Amino acid sequence: MTATYEPETADATTTVRGACPQDCPDTCAMLVTVDGDGKATKVAGDPDHPYTNGGLCVKVNNYLDRVYDPGRVLFPMRRTGPKGSGRFERISWDDAVAEIAAKFTAIADEYGPEAIMPVSYLGTQGILNGLNVGDPFFAKLGATIAERTYCDSGSCTAYAMTIGDTAGVDPESLVHSKFILIWACNIKSTNLHLWPYIKKAKKNGAKVVVVDPIRTRTAVSADQHIALRPGTDGALALAMAHVIIAEGLTDDDYIANYTVGYDEFAERVSRYTPEWAATETGVPAETIRTLAREYAGAQPSVIRIGVAVERHAGGGQTVRALSCLPGLVGAWRKPGGGILQLPLWAFPVNWPAFMHPEMLTPGTRVVNQYRLGAALSGEDLPEGPPLKGVMVYNSNPVVTTPDQDRLVEQLSREDVFTVVSEQFMTDTAELADIVLPATTQLEQDDIMFSWGHLFVTYNHRSIDPIGEAVPNTEMFRRLAAAMGYDDDVFQRTDEEMIAEAFDWSHPHMEGITVESLKEKGWQRLNVPAPEDYAPHAEGGFPTPSGKAEFVSAAAAGGNFVVPLFRQGSNDHQPGQPVDPLPHYIAPRESAATNPELYARYPLNLLTPKSHAFLNSSFGSHDFHRRVADEHMLILHPDDAASRGIADGAPVRVFNDRGEFTVVASLQQTVPTGVVVSPMGGWRKNSKSGATLAAVNPTVFGDLGNAPTFSDTLVEVEIA
Repeated sequence: MTATYEPETADATTTVRGACPQDCPDTCAMLVTVDGDGKATKVAGDPDHPYTNGGLCVKVNNYLDRVYDPGRVLFPMRRTGPKGSGRFERISWDDAVAEIAAKFTAIADEYGPEAIMPVSYLGTQGILNGLNVGDPFFAKLGATIAERTYCDSGSCTAYAMTIGDTAGVDPESLVHSKFILIWACNIKSTNLHLWPYIKKAKKNGAKVVVVDPIRTRTAVSADQHIALRPGTDGALALAMAHVIIAEGLTDDDYIANYTVGYDEFAERVSRYTPEWAATETGVPAETIRTLAREYAGAQPSVIRIGVAVERHAGGGQTVRALSCLPGLVGAWRKPGGGILQLPLWAFPVNWPAFMHPEMLTPGTRVVNQYRLGAALSGEDLPEGPPLKGVMVYNSNPVVTTPDQDRLVEQLSREDVFTVVSEQFMTDTAELADIVLPATTQLEQDDIMFSWGHLFVTYNHRSIDPIGEAVPNTEMFRRLAAAMGYDDDVFQRTDEEMIAEAFDWSHPHMEGITVESLKEKGWQRLNVPAPEDYAPHAEGGFPTPSGKAEFVSAAAAGGNFVVPLFRQGSNDHQPGQPVDPLPHYIAPRESAATNPELYARYPLNLLTPKSHAFLNSSFGSHDFHRRVADEHMLILHPDDAASRGIADGAPVRVFNDRGEFTVVASLQQTVPTGVVVSPMGGWRKNSKSGATLAAVNPTVFGDLGNAPTFSDTLVEVEIA
């Protein structure tokens, strides 16, 4: 494959169009400057892209430091010392894939192919190299299916049960919103390019309210911050519905024509009074009433929910309740009204061409990566053989998966053959038997949808791969060849895969082709302009009824995980009964629900996304580590004083599951009873050799097998 730059002289420079690869809603359009020697010299946001608007965030503004970092993994390596020793030797690609094929074959022959499991997520978000890049390979192998529900799975299940897989509100149309309710989303750190639209709406008179236990950067910039107790979001949402109905603030015409189940919903929320919610949430009843009145009265109103909203026991039902609110007040009638979850639903991505679920062996067991440590130990493993082989790509599970101590123990076993594809020697890579070198976004072609706006973006490879790094697509082609797999799916070039990326005949793709994307770099989906985009002004929801469903028809099928998160499989769905009406589920770990646990561990630990990391990406870079304050615990001064903890003191954070050591930062941005440690710091960089993943629970939330990171009680003491 040739490079996309063709300098005329040694001094010539070329600008190449690219796309940020990170698991972020902004999916920025990038411009890469390449000199005559084929070296990238600058990465910048595309100033012509309406959403990127010329700027990149702190995570990727210095992306060249990542590309040319001397610590990059650039060659295949084989472990030569004990696992975790960091001792490896360089080997050839031929030797690496031959050894992997031989080990996988031997494991499958002795134990069965389900003894092998992929472990992956969204270290890169491209359609080619992202979430589903390895699905056909592991389906052909017959490996255990990996369920990947770290983020938004519960939200997606709940959202689809209520209003279907709709894109909802166009983020650009927020400039027309009159009331913006930002719920569990720190936009200025994790969705930066949405903020200018909110800022413009504020200038036009919109009120911006943030609901979050923490006074985040976004909360500071809002008109009002409502700090509720962690995990009680559902109580606040249902109490808002109570006020809207009790005070006659509903849009009765919209309810009658475009919703179903209103009477049942009204009866259900009659029990959720503001006074009751005040007891649950800590938010005064009159504040709840005012919030509900303003939300209902200022139309169009919009709710922007973040991924954190699902991360407690009742997260799914919280999203169900929030998804009902726009239908109650007719917010969908105008551009800028409704709920904004994941605009990705508007993209006609040809997911089957990348998952190939027809290649799966019916009945193959499913293991959730959230419980990987327990699965490897055999304690929490469905019927079948023990796990003897693991392949990790696009992921760093030692940092991102709970039950950290057990996971490290299990990956340290000599009888668990582990392959890791990586750009850097992460905590997980150091426990591998074989490490394979992965390219960065500048060294690979890809095509991108977005889960935060409505633009398709093309990523041209701007430089030749450094060392012997290869894209994930090429890695799996080589592994398939070594295994003797000759199916057409394993012969496809990247160019052929790009041609399969979308249903190009879909109305949303009218005027968009591979060639036009290559030339322009990005194009907006063929949907109405932001000032006209109101897809549910007259219903038309992608639900069984075609309406917003206060009583969900889909709930009759029981709890489920969207197949995209489980390699396209619908086998072994969770299946627990689901109440078709939204209701409140309290946190599992709280003073009210578990007083005995609370007596020992009285602080609620929140682990939000970092300002400078993207999950654990960039955790090896000094600049990002300084900006992220990676090993910090924020405490309210009163909580610190009662424990004799001074600002800057090393502290031990612990519960029955584990412990980690960080530095205390005394701030009033958190309420008493709540402590905060942003996620993403690496275990190897921690003084205690552990991170917050050591204390997080492995219990699922109510819907979609969502994680419950925010449902965590701990105690803190001087280290």
